[in-house]
Amino acid sequence: MAKKRWSDLSDGEKTAILVVGSVQVALAATAWVDLARRPRELVRGPKPLWAAAIAVNFVGPISYFTVGRRRSAL
Repeated sequence: MAKKRWSDLSDGEKTAILVVGSVQVALAATAWVDLARRPRELVRGPKPLWAAAIAVNFVGPISYFTVGRRRSAL
């Protein structure tokens, strides 16, 4: 199977790649900002480990938001 170049892709394919990439970057950035601002006591596990995990496609940020955060006791 030959590799496709960017110029070989249709406009729809290019748009889809850009949208998915933008969502992924925005999700990761939001997770990193939340992790940086959240006190250590409200994070399950070591913060450096979560910072690295967030870099893993969609899996990292979604895991951080669903498993890595503790609710604050208000």
